[in-house]
Amino acid sequence: MISAGDFRKGITFEMDGDVWVVVDFQHVKPGKGSAFVRTKIKNVLTGSTVERTFNPTDKFPKAHIETKEMQYLYSDGNLYYFMDLESFDQIPLNKDKVEDAILYIKENMNATIKFFKGEAFSVEAPFFVELEVTQTEPGVKGDTATGANKPATLETGAIVTVPLFVEIGDKLRIDTRTGLYMERVK
Repeated sequence: MISAGDFRKGITFEMDGDVWVVVDFQHVKPGKGSAFVRTKIKNVLTGSTVERTFNPTDKFPKAHIETKEMQYLYSDGNLYYFMDLESFDQIPLNKDKVEDAILYIKENMNATIKFFKGEAFSVEAPFFVELEVTQTEPGVKGDTATGANKPATLETGAIVTVPLFVEIGDKLRIDTRTGLYMERVK
């Protein structure tokens, strides 16, 4: 059990049959009345965010989230298959569980999958990935002084904004947390 007075960023707990993670918190001690904890919490299964206040003595069961490094194998339309690197078991996940991460994961690339009570609920791509540009407009020679950018489509289908000198076939390092171009890779 964890009390609301012990809430910190990243703490996971169970409330009303759902699993929540503390995104932000503030311990408030007003001049009159009793202290309370103002929080912003996120439902880890649905992704919805709620602001809520708690009495510091409120107690909740702590939720244990398991994370596993798994390899992305392939997709057959709506299902995405991942393989456990230790047991070689394969699990299919629906598009809604892999939606953001799959834009940066190629086949045979590793990803982090989060589980609650044996049920996968989230897929996270590595923080930085190297992907090849498959489509972009050609840059105009000498037009680099303005710092202008253009869109580029990567091999996974993700679209990122890149400098004008980037061409089709270039390998780029992308920050998957922000979706931003970092650098060209040799």
